[in-house]
Amino acid sequence: MARVLMTESALIPPDDVRIIRALQIAPRASFAAIATALGLTEGAVNRRYRRLRANGVIRVVGVVNPGALGQSRWLVRLRCRPGSVAAIADALAKRDDINWVALGAAGCEVTCATQSRTREQREDLLVQRLPRTAAVIDINASAMLRQFLGGRGHYWSALQGTLSPREEAALGSGGPPFTESPVVTREPLRLTPEDEKLLDALAADGRASLVDLATAAELTPGRASRRLEALLQHRVVHIDVELAAAALGYHARAHLWLRVHPSAVKTAGRTLAQEPEIAFAAAISGPWNIHAVAHTRDLDELFEFTSERIGSLTGLQSMEVSPVLKYVKQAGTRLLDDRLVEPSSARARRSEAVPRPAARQYRTC
Repeated sequence: MARVLMTESALIPPDDVRIIRALQIAPRASFAAIATALGLTEGAVNRRYRRLRANGVIRVVGVVNPGALGQSRWLVRLRCRPGSVAAIADALAKRDDINWVALGAAGCEVTCATQSRTREQREDLLVQRLPRTAAVIDINASAMLRQFLGGRGHYWSALQGTLSPREEAALGSGGPPFTESPVVTREPLRLTPEDEKLLDALAADGRASLVDLATAAELTPGRASRRLEALLQHRVVHIDVELAAAALGYHARAHLWLRVHPSAVKTAGRTLAQEPEIAFAAAISGPWNIHAVAHTRDLDELFEFTSERIGSLTGLQSMEVSPVLKYVKQAGTRLLDDRLVEPSSARARRSEAVPRPAARQYRTC
């Protein structure tokens, strides 16, 4: 039976939660296919999805994986002077090479993740700009070494059971949306100009039709379909169902920094990936060798989760629980008052007769 999720100001109807779960399983499935699987009308699915999107509860977007292009990914923790964190976080969030930005509850820490497409771009940020920012007191950058949960990790096992096995099978569920993998592939793919345009269109709307994708990339629909499939298979891009966690009742969020015995890192990471509260988990370089992101309904639930289930991990030596004051950006999407904000480029794309990808802009910190 579908669960009803309460928020502070509204009730998300069970059918909306079922639609969210259906999109997690098959993010590009047609409204007709989702309606058939869930026993709803196509019009009802269409209206409910558009309302969820307009309310900032959900966005379906194409997220590029720089590791498939041969580039590493980094987690960066900044300790800042009091009163400066908001401005620094906002500047970082404006950069296309920063995938997510969070403010620490202590009020003087910013955590972000780089998605740099080139080595020069990454070094410009980590070696040149951030160290020279006067308000930054300290920088700790860790390379991601192995990802245990991520990508379409917002498939979220927290929503398991929302649909019956029969309903999930009707959507074409083919198993987990993400499998453990190296962060940087040994055989990077080289993108064509058409691929870049296709990725820009998917970044605006991961559910864009093949006709719209073909128009944006200046390809035929058949060619666009084949290129999309190739990009998905090579993990150059994944179609992410981005959720506003607070809208679904998850008001306590935290970054977990774990120090685990080296021989137990893989086991601990794989265990974390199975926990419903965990949205991301990776092995990283540095004194903390595992980083994870947890979402719980309140701080008491966060305490129970970290003290009982995380605290009992085999090989765990120490842990830092860093509550998140707020997310400024996640999966490339800005947030305002815990709601996803659709970029103006995406709104404009829907109103254009002939969609054209927005130019990439990289802003300094």
